[in-house]
Amino acid sequence: MTEAKWDFWIDRGGTFTDIVGRKPDGSLVAHKVLSENPEAYRDAAVQGIRELLGVPAGTAIPADAIGAVKMGTTVATNALLERKGERTLLVTTRGFRDALAIGYQARADIFAKKIIKPELLYKHVVEVDERVRADGTIEAAPDAATIRAQLQEQFDAGFRAVAIVFMHAYRYPAHEQVVAGIAREIGFTQVSVSHEVSPLIKLVGRGDTTVVDAYLSPILRRYVEQVAGELGTGLDAADKQGAQLMFMQSSGGLTAARLFQGKDAILS
Repeated sequence: MTEAKWDFWIDRGGTFTDIVGRKPDGSLVAHKVLSENPEAYRDAAVQGIRELLGVPAGTAIPADAIGAVKMGTTVATNALLERKGERTLLVTTRGFRDALAIGYQARADIFAKKIIKPELLYKHVVEVDERVRADGTIEAAPDAATIRAQLQEQFDAGFRAVAIVFMHAYRYPAHEQVVAGIAREIGFTQVSVSHEVSPLIKLVGRGDTTVVDAYLSPILRRYVEQVAGELGTGLDAADKQGAQLMFMQSSGGLTAARLFQGKDAILS
């Protein structure tokens, strides 16, 4: 007979973190802690679990005491609003470096004399001489040596997150795949590629989503790894140890912690 365990449902908000725990006997208990209290604890969700389990700080949470933890979190939302995401590099087709800045030319106030545009999430742009026509004919193929030199220069300048957005990559992704491979070889820790992140026809929507993913995923990954580490939960697909850790996506659905990405977390 399988031993009954605790299950937790957590809403980590900007001010308070609310926790509902189901005890091994099936009864429910609610708890609330401050979301930010660095003098007392690192993370509110883990602290709330500790308090409900009666596990003191500095003591490992028993790996076999928890069945599942399902959480909604504003970590990515706050990072986006406060512009505290990862310093991001945009790599795009030559001639389109300003496409995301121009956007759809929509004006929130059509009669405003002074337009204040939102701050761009990417800090630098690398243009690649590549072009695929609408019928798949290759107009220009990317030069691997040139790209490697460009990306290495930006890596040396401190960039670790890169968003790769080519004009027709939603249908012809080969050029993006070449650049992504080079970026990973160089050592970029976050490589967001538009045909994987959001394979939309329109460049601006696809590009904005890819940049957001590159900008937020590292922040999110660090948070997920922190929570998983304290719960003793493995994030590798083959690692089944500890509690099942899941996060709510912007769609309202749950996903495994290892699959949680920046683009899916803005409205978690």
